[in-house]
Amino acid sequence: MADKQAVLRDFCAHVSSGKVAFFERYGMDFVMGRREGIYLWDLEGKKRLINLHCNGGVFNLGHRHPAIRMALHEAMDRYDIGNHHLLSAARARAAALLASLMPADLDYVVFGVSGGEAVDLAIKVARGYTGRTKIVSVRGGYHGHTGYALATGDEKYRAPFGPPLPGFVQVPFHDAEALAAAMTDDTAAVILETIPATLGMPVPSAEYMQAVRRLCDARGVLLILDEVQAGLGRTGKLWAFEHYDILPDMVVLGKGLSGGIYPITATVLRRPLERVFHPDPFVHVSTFGGAEPGCVVMQKVLEITSDPAFLAHVNDMAARIAERMAELLERHAGFLTGFRQKGLMMGLEMVDAYCGPLLTKTAYDHGLLMVYANNDKRVCQFLPPLIIEPHHLDEIFPRLDRALKQARRLRPLLKLRERVGGIFRKEKS
Repeated sequence: MADKQAVLRDFCAHVSSGKVAFFERYGMDFVMGRREGIYLWDLEGKKRLINLHCNGGVFNLGHRHPAIRMALHEAMDRYDIGNHHLLSAARARAAALLASLMPADLDYVVFGVSGGEAVDLAIKVARGYTGRTKIVSVRGGYHGHTGYALATGDEKYRAPFGPPLPGFVQVPFHDAEALAAAMTDDTAAVILETIPATLGMPVPSAEYMQAVRRLCDARGVLLILDEVQAGLGRTGKLWAFEHYDILPDMVVLGKGLSGGIYPITATVLRRPLERVFHPDPFVHVSTFGGAEPGCVVMQKVLEITSDPAFLAHVNDMAARIAERMAELLERHAGFLTGFRQKGLMMGLEMVDAYCGPLLTKTAYDHGLLMVYANNDKRVCQFLPPLIIEPHHLDEIFPRLDRALKQARRLRPLLKLRERVGGIFRKEKS
């Protein structure tokens, strides 16, 4: 067995000294070891966590799902990564299956290896197809850390790396009037997450989503929906946009498409948009995008998550969790102020921005892996694997109850410490 201290030293020296310092400061220096289903253990086997974050949906099917592992094992007996210049049966089959599960003429698939890469490609297509340059995104949304994807995000992610790229503007979430005002004759696309996870899972109304679609249609603007986290059954439908009776021009998928086993992403385009690649089909390439073992894994993920019985299970578990959460809302009134939910895409809304980080820590202390929403720290994300079963709730909710009690008790102390620290900082300056 690897020595934890040796791992921490190597990680600090060669991967990220900042992460090691951060996790050691808060007593959360968990080094991943064994993992199975909804659980993961530390390297030494001393601490077990129930995964209620799933890395934003990577582990929708839990850790090391047996059917996904078998699919990858069989793929490795036949394939290697493949050559992105050449035609591929594995890519063709995976793309055909995905297209068959999309509505209307969302027929073309461009593969990638990260959500940011997939978003970058969507923006490239929007600009290439429309001949326009302006991209409108939602304040507090999150689309990745690369190139164009980074440019769509909040300033705090961009500022350390230089001035912003021109042509990108943000508007408030759920404000159709602000969106209309931001659109000009040079607007190529509007991009938003169907349900913005990093903003704390605020669930949009059908009226808002349909207004966005109408505004795009009226101005000849393309609508890109980022379902990297909301797609693949997370909301109780295969695609979150199905709740809103709208058709996007492009859909970005990732995370869960990997089955937690092999990285793969997809940007799905409506048929007319594929014309962007007609003059030069090699104008966009991704060496590892659509790696053939990943395509086989993706097929198995799609087969599992598109099964009506699987989606019925998600909705059943969502209803059970809502019932249990109602009890916690009553028990922790004044601290726990709301519960945001669409299927198993959920967020616990609390009284102020101290609470999300605090609950992340106290949940960890009680064996739950939860992560606060970085763009609204009042909210702690609640994203269990979609394979969760009723008996798991009997283990999760008592732990969550205790974590909320501890967070509620510590909040005044945390506020006092920050206030005193602020006074000392002022005196020193």
